[in-house]
Amino acid sequence: MTGPTPATTTTARICPNCDGFASAAITIGGRDRRGHLPTLTIDCPACNGLGTIPARRVREGAGA
Repeated sequence: MTGPTPATTTTARICPNCDGFASAAITIGGRDRRGHLPTLTIDCPACNGLGTIPARRVREGAGA
């Protein structure tokens, strides 16, 4: 009789495209009349602004 099979969890890994810095503020030019610097917040298209992507499951016997 064998014991219960341990549950395996997959942990998220850092997005290789943005290295975990999922959002960036980009200036769009000069300052407005009040002196503010307008910016746009852009999210990483690969991880949709999360900074992580799901871990890949490694198949047994898969070639590297």
